[in-house]
Amino acid sequence: MSTSIGQISAWGNGLAFRLTKPMAKTAGVTDGTPVRVIVKPGRIVIEAETEPTLEQMLAAFDPKKHGGEAMAGGSVGVEAFAR
Repeated sequence: MSTSIGQISAWGNGLAFRLTKPMAKTAGVTDGTPVRVIVKPGRIVIEAETEPTLEQMLAAFDPKKHGGEAMAGGSVGVEAFAR
């Protein structure tokens, strides 16, 4: 996490805050990245919506690391009687 001092500037009929390249790189955002803005008195929080896509998660899947049974224990409950 890093902290940076910036300035709010007029932009058209509204106000804007410009992210520097180092800020954007640290946050992992690029042009078009969706963000969530949380506004409270005296506070503005901008959170990048950077959850991975299904394709990204599948590309990162390593069967050696993530493969195998989800539950190592034996059958319990209804599963024990279904055999």
